[in-house]
Amino acid sequence: MRILVTGAEGFIGSHLVEMLVKQGYKVRAFVMYNFNDSLGWIDYLDKKTLKNIEIFRGDIRDNNCVDIASKNCNYIFHLAALIGIPYSYVAIKSYLDTNITGTLNILQSSLKNNVDQVICTSTSEVYGSGQYFPMDENHALNAQSPYAASKIGADQLALSFYHSFSLPVTILRPFNTFGPRQSNRAIIPTIITQLKHGKIIELGSINTKRDFTYVDDTVDGFIKCIKTKNAIGEIINLGTGYDISIKNLFDEICEILNIQGKIILKRNRRRPNNSEVDKLQSSNKKAKKILKWVPKYIHKKGLQKGLHETIKWFQKEENIKKYNSQNYVI
Repeated sequence: MRILVTGAEGFIGSHLVEMLVKQGYKVRAFVMYNFNDSLGWIDYLDKKTLKNIEIFRGDIRDNNCVDIASKNCNYIFHLAALIGIPYSYVAIKSYLDTNITGTLNILQSSLKNNVDQVICTSTSEVYGSGQYFPMDENHALNAQSPYAASKIGADQLALSFYHSFSLPVTILRPFNTFGPRQSNRAIIPTIITQLKHGKIIELGSINTKRDFTYVDDTVDGFIKCIKTKNAIGEIINLGTGYDISIKNLFDEICEILNIQGKIILKRNRRRPNNSEVDKLQSSNKKAKKILKWVPKYIHKKGLQKGLHETIKWFQKEENIKKYNSQNYVI
C-alpha cells in the first residue's frame, strides 16, 4: 500500500508522514520544488524514517507533476495549500491557483490513476464566525477571507467529483491545529517566540476564541480516515470542542513559562473588521461516530499538556535553529 502526501514538507504534513512511516505504510512525499532543494521539515526527520520515504519534488499547480506523483498510489492525503490569511488579502489569485487548481489536479489525477481514496484537507475558517455552538458539519459556510473562499471552492470541487464521477473523496476539516514545527504565522508559536525575546509581545485581536487541536490528534484523525469506507463522501470536523480566547491562551503560556507578560495591541496584526472570525468551536460527534476518533488532548488540561509539549520543543536550541531555517514552511 502506497500513500501520497501533498504538502509533506509542512507542519501537519511532516507529522503525518512521520506517523505513517512508523505505522508501516509506504509513503511518497510530494514537496514543493525550490531553488535550494530543501525538503522543509522532512529534512529533519530521523534517518530511519527518511530511509522509508520516497521524495517527489514538484508543484501541485502542475497537472503533469500531479499525474506522475499519484501513479501507483492507493491513497492520497492532500494537504498542500497556501494558508496564511493576511497574505490572501494581497495575493488572491495565488490562493485560487494553489488551493483550487491544485485540488482540481489531485482530483483529476486520482480518477485517472484509480486511487482508492482521496482525503482533502479543509479548514474551520470556511464556517466564518460561528452562528451556533458547537459547530457541526451542517453549519453554514461563510468566507470571511479570500483564503476561506479558496478552501470552500476546493471543498465543493472535491464533493462534485464524488457526486459526478464516484471518486472516493473524504473532506477532513481540522480546527486550529498546533504543536512543534508550526510556523509563527500561527498564534501559539507567535506568542511563544515573542516571549522568548522579552516580556512584551505584539498581538492583534485577543478576544477571539478558537478550538485548538494538538497535532498528534489531528494526524490520528487523518490516518483513521483510510481505515473505514464509511468516511467516503463525508465532511468531518476534527476539533476538541473546547474553545479559549487568545487573551486566556496568552495567560496559559505565560504561566507555563513563569513569565508575567504584557500585550501591546497592534492594528497591523488585526484582520479587517468584517473579516475577523469571532469564535470557532467544533462538534466532533461525527468524527467519533465514523472514524472512532477520540482526541487525547481535550478540555483545559489537554490544551495545557499540548502547550507544555510545544513549548518544550521551542525551548531546545537545536530545534530553534531548524525552525529559523524553515520558518517559511506552513
